Amino acid sequence: MTMLVSGLMIFFTAHVFTMFRGARQRAVDKLGVLAYRGVYSLVSIAGFVLIVKGYGDAARVDLWVPAAWMRQLTMLLMLPVFVLIAAAYMPGFIKAKVKNPMLIALKTWAFAHLLANGDIASVMLFGSFLVWAVVDLIAVKRTNRSAVVAHPRALFDGLAVIAGLAIYTLIVLFAHPYLAGVALTG
Repeated sequence: MTMLVSGLMIFFTAHVFTMFRGARQRAVDKLGVLAYRGVYSLVSIAGFVLIVKGYGDAARVDLWVPAAWMRQLTMLLMLPVFVLIAAAYMPGFIKAKVKNPMLIALKTWAFAHLLANGDIASVMLFGSFLVWAVVDLIAVKRTNRSAVVAHPRALFDGLAVIAGLAIYTLIVLFAHPYLAGVALTG
């Protein structure tokens, strides 16, 4: 559990730092933009690796046992997640309307996984990401850093839906056991 907590602390410290725009800018000015991005990326990756390893190694101590139907609800809630992630990188109407599709996807992913997992490690992992996504969404809205799409095109929405559903299908049918150690089918 120590590795999971350490990973969460490292990962979120790096991400919280970016919310302090003045401190972030001073770091960019001191290091240069490429060096700053490199350090930020290395710290984030180190935290992420510790999170993945720590979560995989953590004992599963149940706080509650989710109802069987929660798994189906989680699967349903995950459908838009990958569409929103794809839409975050495409100038379509989804991104224009949602404004922060990546953070909405992260909130939905975390909430959905909290529904299906009642053990301490999962609550720490998914709860941390849910809290982070809510806090970051508030910060982004307050600092007016939401995505602005000047000329959205429906073509990009179609591509986001196709890409998102394709990734969803690949993860559900094949990749989830490799990513999370849990098979979703069969």
